[in-house]
Amino acid sequence: MSDEQTSATIIAMERASLDRWGKGDPSGFLEISAPDVVYFDPYLERRIDGLVALTKYYEALRGQVRIDRFELINPNVQVCGEVAVLTFNYVSYTGEAQDRWNCTEVYRRTNGAWRIIQTHWSYTQAGK
Repeated sequence: MSDEQTSATIIAMERASLDRWGKGDPSGFLEISAPDVVYFDPYLERRIDGLVALTKYYEALRGQVRIDRFELINPNVQVCGEVAVLTFNYVSYTGEAQDRWNCTEVYRRTNGAWRIIQTHWSYTQAGK
């Protein structure tokens, strides 16, 4: 698979997961996360380690997230062998409200499948 194909695949996976997230369904991200995933976001004091712990965190949020639409701004995938790093800015819209985020997702290819091994969400300074 070329770097361009890898980029397109990873961006499509991310968009599909974000679509589900905006409908209150975190399973899209759980399905593409590796067992050893680590996760950061500004709502948490500490990193979450592993898919079991991430699943527990996400299940508590199931059905609570509603996003009317979103923009994935300037997604960039850097491929280095069996690892790919996706970075992008994210804007979600719910009614008149909008939230702006930065995101980094690190993917690893194992047995031909790309899975998230590291996620980091932070607020975009310009959005606050």
